[in-house]
Amino acid sequence: FIERSMKMAEEKTPTVSSLPVATEPRKSRLKKAPELPILERRNWLIHLHYIHKDYETCKTVIKEQLHETKGMCEYAVYVQALIFRLEGKIQESLELFQTCAILSPQSADNLKQVARSLFLLGKHKAAVEVYNEAARLNQKDWEICHNLGVCYLYLKDFSKAKEQLNSALQLNRHDLTFMMLGKIHLLEGDTDGAIEVYKKAVESSPENTELLTTLGLLYLQLGVFQKAFEHLGNALTYDSSNYKAILAAGSMMQTHGDFDVALMKYRVAACTMPESPPLWNNVGMCFFGKKKYVAAISCLKRANYLAPFDWKILYNLGLVHLTMQQNASAFHFLGAAINLQPKMGELYMLLAVALTNLEDPENAKRSYEQAVMLDQCNPLVNLNFAILLYNQGDKKGALRQYQKMERKVNKLKESSTAEFDPEMVDMGQKIGAALQVGESLVWTKPPKDYKIKQRPPTPCIQQQPLGSNQALGQAMSSAAGYGRSMHLPTGGAGLSQFSKPPSLPLEPEPGSDETIADSSEVHEQERRKEQSKGRLVAE
Repeated sequence: FIERSMKMAEEKTPTVSSLPVATEPRKSRLKKAPELPILERRNWLIHLHYIHKDYETCKTVIKEQLHETKGMCEYAVYVQALIFRLEGKIQESLELFQTCAILSPQSADNLKQVARSLFLLGKHKAAVEVYNEAARLNQKDWEICHNLGVCYLYLKDFSKAKEQLNSALQLNRHDLTFMMLGKIHLLEGDTDGAIEVYKKAVESSPENTELLTTLGLLYLQLGVFQKAFEHLGNALTYDSSNYKAILAAGSMMQTHGDFDVALMKYRVAACTMPESPPLWNNVGMCFFGKKKYVAAISCLKRANYLAPFDWKILYNLGLVHLTMQQNASAFHFLGAAINLQPKMGELYMLLAVALTNLEDPENAKRSYEQAVMLDQCNPLVNLNFAILLYNQGDKKGALRQYQKMERKVNKLKESSTAEFDPEMVDMGQKIGAALQVGESLVWTKPPKDYKIKQRPPTPCIQQQPLGSNQALGQAMSSAAGYGRSMHLPTGGAGLSQFSKPPSLPLEPEPGSDETIADSSEVHEQERRKEQSKGRLVAE
């Protein structure tokens, strides 16, 4: 038994001696693999710091990464360029993006960033070339088509801009593309086309308050008040503090004489934008409509302090001072408005009224001549000029101006259902009788079924443009201040008592990019529409 147990022990020993063999592979797995110089090994850390907006730490990691890779890490260079752009170093970012394009020449994203930097530097033609090269690498990128359209827009090539923006919409219906396309139609003077674009945009994004507000303002410009109010109301439903929508809705109420309701709207807007020049201009003209002239001047002067080069505010200040018979102050503000808007005939007419009241008939006559030359559709200019000439004894000149006024009135009657201020009609009848042209008067006593509303005329106007007033531009309306008798007292024109002040619609250029809007010429049709109205400041 002992011998057998000894043999068994001898047989087990080899298995014990073989155990160390099994431990050899364990020792080999514990060895650390050698580190390889991977170019992109810190990309995750760079990305993490960048999205957390920890730009200083991000730049430190990028510097270490570029030092290790000798500047060959494309992602590190790319993020460094993005940071430079955010810091306003556009030229430096352009150079880095060009480096990325060299490191990866088949990347459309790098070319897009190069083109973007060129665009920000104002090199639109160069940006177009780079975008076209990027489009060859990726033909289904809506962003490339959109940006090409924006570049062509700044180059004033509207046809190519619309083509590229429409191509972008076929690839992807983005709100920004709709807005840019609408702006192009507005710059071309095609308001109907712009409305169609914005309608499609609203169908695509029915809760976009900016689109709803812009569409409402366009309908307001065309005089379609029901649809304008509907879209502005929808915008306020989704965003009750929308400043533009509140100001536009308030201006509509102000246009229709609801000054108290408009002031309530403006009070809400004041909480959002307390330093808004259009807001204080509109509030001032609300007080003017309520015949609270001191409050009106106070609000308008605050608006003028916030926007000293806005001619519409200066126009309204001159209007209010004329109403208060403060002719020297009116002359001051109207002269400043003329320096900013030298091609508007109505401003010269108001200036002539102030000069007449300041007993300077010669300069008043020169101002009227300039007004008649610039304004081809407002009969009030010729009526006031005729009165001045008649009072100076120049009956032939007065007759010529009266005949020009008749032609304008007849043209307005044929083209639209114009409603003339009753004081203007009364003074026209008086000057006609004084000039012995009673048989050919364009204004006779209205029939019983003819209704004349107490509001200034809107000559040559289908509807006020954005940023202008529905009424009260005829602040000097009807020269009725010259007297009620057949004898016309000396003076060029006088202020009639207005039933409604200028309503002050908001004028956010729909879609108006300030740089583009400033570089584009104002259409002649828009200039005409702005005449003979009280002016409202727009943004």
